[in-house]
Amino acid sequence: MNDVAHVVLKPVEDGEENPYLLGVYAPVVDEISADDLEVIGSIPADLNGVYVRNGPNRRFPATGRHHWFDGDGMVHAVHFENGRARYANRWVRTEAFEAESRAGRGLWTGVMEDPKGNPFGNGHGLGLKDSANTDVTFFAGRLLASWYLCGTPRALDPLSLATLGPETFLGTLTGDFMAHPKVDEATGELFWFDYGPEPPYLRYGVVGADGRVAHTTHVDLPGPRLPHDMAITENHAILMDLPLIQDQEARRQGRYKLHFERSLPSRFAVLPRYGDGSRVRWFEAAPGYIYHVVNSWEEDGEIVLDVCRVKDPQHQPRISHPLARMLAYLRLDAQLWRYRFDLTTGRTVEGPRDEDNTEFPSIDSRMVGRRNRFAYNVHIAREDTLLFDGIVRYDLHTGERQDHRFGAGRWGSEAPFAPRDGGTGEDDGYLVSFVTDERENRSEVVVLHAADLAAGPVCRILLPVRVPVGFHATWVRADQLGGRG
Repeated sequence: MNDVAHVVLKPVEDGEENPYLLGVYAPVVDEISADDLEVIGSIPADLNGVYVRNGPNRRFPATGRHHWFDGDGMVHAVHFENGRARYANRWVRTEAFEAESRAGRGLWTGVMEDPKGNPFGNGHGLGLKDSANTDVTFFAGRLLASWYLCGTPRALDPLSLATLGPETFLGTLTGDFMAHPKVDEATGELFWFDYGPEPPYLRYGVVGADGRVAHTTHVDLPGPRLPHDMAITENHAILMDLPLIQDQEARRQGRYKLHFERSLPSRFAVLPRYGDGSRVRWFEAAPGYIYHVVNSWEEDGEIVLDVCRVKDPQHQPRISHPLARMLAYLRLDAQLWRYRFDLTTGRTVEGPRDEDNTEFPSIDSRMVGRRNRFAYNVHIAREDTLLFDGIVRYDLHTGERQDHRFGAGRWGSEAPFAPRDGGTGEDDGYLVSFVTDERENRSEVVVLHAADLAAGPVCRILLPVRVPVGFHATWVRADQLGGRG
């Protein structure tokens, strides 16, 4: 399948090459399906389901500077069934993607340019292209592709990857939808928020097990913020007011600029799952930023929240380059961090669980909102661009960790936990990751035993194409597919 025209992207910015359009980041244009993939080792017979990863993949050149986040959404997937695997990739066909397809050229500038001339933006009037390129979440039989600045979720078929259209939750969704919704598999509910530059700055909602929006409420904030993730427990939702703020003067001038206000605390809003915004309890902590939550749960009158915390989200440039500020911003420096919010006293206790730079966490999806033992994070490489050079398994009960490195010049993806058929524990299964070798310009899928990362790959599945480095991934179990495999 290939109904997309071939284009040549010019990765030059003020005489310098943009690294996020080159090498392992370079976009691919062909949509393909491939069966009978070459395997080194043996695919476990008890590994059945679909591994799907989203990410930016610019289709057409655009005016101005390119930012990695500007790329159009493309999902890459490997379907495992009875010891065999097949690969496919598809564009996420958003409204903006279809508009540019009809025009045969790029119509939107990127996040680093003035959006005033762009055809349309999201529901809040942010004039940037909603590309649905950030995360992919399985809910109610569909994949939902989402966008990091809040947009329209796009429903995808989990096997064909075809875009089914905007997800409206049976016509009940109003407004936009954040990048990282939380699904409680025990209740069948989905939790999300929506934020924007004008009041109300934050809106929280719940989709019930029947697939309809069952609850929405506003949470008061002192001004516009940039929350990226949230958490749930069995009885509560946790939202964030973090001191990374959009510069309003720059916004009035048509520029998108962030400012980290170190004088402000990090604040966490705890409210009942179906609570009104007026029932929020705020907990304060040291200033910092959080891109991604590991998990949260209730324990002895407290809410425990594990995250990957960025102490300083505004790194200073360390190289001379026209895009130095963008490159510095994308160099994540995050540590596994724990907050404890005492629901009786209102006290916050916080501190690191590990000092290493790890991010893009994954857990057994069945444990979301309940106390989990294991977290699987990617390890951030010491490079000028954002690259994942390995996987770290954290035992949150004992504090022990295991590591796996992909090898020199080999860069991986977020690695969700894939329980084996009949598996009974949070490490009774596998971790699955796309890995791209920059020397061979080729990608593969690496499968690891979740209980023994040090043992190395169970198998390597060689792909006929390169998978560009991207963002978030999910695992959909065979039983969730309802016999559609």
